[in-house]
Amino acid sequence: MILRLAALCAALIGTAEAQQPKMPRIGFLSASTAAAIAPRVDAFRHGMKQLGYVEGKNIAVEYRWGDGTNARLSELAAELVRLKVDLIVSAGPAATRSAKAASSTIPIVMAFDPDPVGLGFVTSLARPGGNITGLSALYPEFSGKQLELLKEIVPGLSRVAVLRDPTVPGNAQALRGMERAAAAFQVQLQLFDLRDAGDLETIFGAATKGGADAVLLLPSALATSQRPQIAGLAAKHRLPTMYFALEFVDHGGLIAYSTSLTDLSRRAAVHVDKILKGAKPASLPVEQPTKFELAINLKAARQIGLTIPPGLLARADKVVE
Repeated sequence: MILRLAALCAALIGTAEAQQPKMPRIGFLSASTAAAIAPRVDAFRHGMKQLGYVEGKNIAVEYRWGDGTNARLSELAAELVRLKVDLIVSAGPAATRSAKAASSTIPIVMAFDPDPVGLGFVTSLARPGGNITGLSALYPEFSGKQLELLKEIVPGLSRVAVLRDPTVPGNAQALRGMERAAAAFQVQLQLFDLRDAGDLETIFGAATKGGADAVLLLPSALATSQRPQIAGLAAKHRLPTMYFALEFVDHGGLIAYSTSLTDLSRRAAVHVDKILKGAKPASLPVEQPTKFELAINLKAARQIGLTIPPGLLARADKVVE
């Protein structure tokens, strides 16, 4: 009798456990470090919380960081696949590329990809057609605008050093947009490959010797992880520098113009929620940016003897004194 009761209790417990909903587990993949993109991660978490998701209570998040390089992303993406996550959030194009290579079935939500169609991640923005959807940063569309702003603040701008990480998907498309703008503005571009933090001192020295009037930095996890060093070198060489994210201005950078990466990260949570509730990435449209931001650091301008036009200051979303 006692054995039968024990068996019945075990069966009831097993049934109750089976009826409990499984806690969703998602992966968050980034080539950067946790500290370098903390505002974007906080924005994503805030977006999730607004939708009712609290980490550790009703959703689990597996964070994987490339620590400022793309080298380990394939390994980290494969690790998330082995963990059988329900979905992967990719923070940047290199992460999306690695997640895509790791799985053609696990849904992938792009937090901020520069050109999803051009990079072959989706068939179209309206109907992605595969296991990837999310948000586009449309970087190729405004890289020319960054050059235009540099011309506005640097009198007689004729030569710009462009720093790019050649391993970052999307930079080639951004560069084409910039080259069109450069031709219109009669500005010559000097290209420098940024592969390692140790290259930065050499690159800035070469840009100065090459007669660069300014520097434009293309997006990369490596650059994001080296914000203070880059801002310091720009000041040392007295080179006005345009950045791709507002965080650079907070770390002493002169000027940044970009889509709001924190806004895109927050909105990525909406796609996560829809997919966890049954939506298919193939038919979930990729959203485009709705918020663009301009930030200027006046202290950095004074360090290099640059006067920012009052009209440009008036248009800035953020001014650091």
